[in-house]
Amino acid sequence: MLPAGIAAGVLLLLLVGWLFLRARSTPAERERKRRLLVYSQGRICDGNVLDFRDGSLYYSYAIAGVEYAASQDVSSLSGILPPDPVSVIGPGSVKYLARNPANSIVVCEHWSGLRARPRNLGLS
Repeated sequence: MLPAGIAAGVLLLLLVGWLFLRARSTPAERERKRRLLVYSQGRICDGNVLDFRDGSLYYSYAIAGVEYAASQDVSSLSGILPPDPVSVIGPGSVKYLARNPANSIVVCEHWSGLRARPRNLGLS
């Protein structure tokens, strides 16, 4: 039998180890949590989607006279994007955190600021 102090110490070490391993998350999980935080607490402003390349959206927006240029990896959100992602280039909406306006998104699991242009219907 182990003395009570040693048993308590072992249990404490096991608990700390379990909490440490449980708290460690993948970069994809951290990005998902960031997107959902901005979605739930963010404010909306007008923005401009500049480019879509290699699974990333490049966009710009202005808050209180300060211009921001940002990108968002949307490769994990392909089901939300239109079939022709280049069609999203142009005006859109951006969600940002008021306490850190550089922390922003254009699309997440529950919201999209994309305004896909209609396909060319042959009209001039």
